[in-house]
Amino acid sequence: MEQQQKAPPQIKNVAQFLRGALKPRVGALNGKRLDYFKGKSAIKALLSPAYQKVKDAPPVQDEQQAATVLSAVNAFAFFLRVQRGGPSGSSSTSPKNLQIIQEQMFGADEYYAWFFEGSQWTTYAGGILMVAIMLAGVMFPLWPPIMRLGVWYLSIAMLGLIGLFFAIAIVRLIFYVITLVVASPGIWIFPTLFADVGFVDSFIPLWEWDLPKKKSKKSKKGEKSEKKKGKAASNNGGGAFIEEVEESGDSRPNSRSARVEDVEDEDA
Repeated sequence: MEQQQKAPPQIKNVAQFLRGALKPRVGALNGKRLDYFKGKSAIKALLSPAYQKVKDAPPVQDEQQAATVLSAVNAFAFFLRVQRGGPSGSSSTSPKNLQIIQEQMFGADEYYAWFFEGSQWTTYAGGILMVAIMLAGVMFPLWPPIMRLGVWYLSIAMLGLIGLFFAIAIVRLIFYVITLVVASPGIWIFPTLFADVGFVDSFIPLWEWDLPKKKSKKSKKGEKSEKKKGKAASNNGGGAFIEEVEESGDSRPNSRSARVEDVEDEDA
């Protein structure tokens, strides 16, 4: 937009920071998908320590100053005030419909759609890298002999590592079956080999007994309470029964007491 090109460098720096700092939400404006955010999220971003590190940006000390800076960014159409409606599709998870409001202003409880893409150097760099890789693959026959030999050795090394991994998996399974018969409950070599851990941690420890996991105290208490209820029901012939509960200082049962917790606003 022409208004964005006329913006001062400080305002551009603020818009650039917000574009990367705010978690994007996807909405639908006239059938086109756009990212949008809520005003209070932008205020929190300007009050964060990360904004203090931005060079050549207006200083922000409180929420009022943050709202003033965001109003200036809104004046140059980096983002516009919109009205959020219902889902654009049949599913509740579909992008929400957005509609631009003619009267532009900044408010903490208002929604704003982005019309600024930010820095595109990563996109351009990724596209150039993809084209370079494709050209290098197509021109492989023209590579110097030493480079083609190096690629061949590299591919053989990769295949060797993959083969070694499968060999370890087969050996550890065979060893486990043997120890399961000879020395129950069995021994696993590299027990964390397929666990969701780092590469080095996958080979630590070297071996481990295949012991069953201990049940937590909560599960044990739950099983005991279910057994008590079952016995009481059987003694009553399958009818209703009264469960004994511990006495407390309050005259009301604990099951009827309500607990109110502060829940963060989903739009925050």
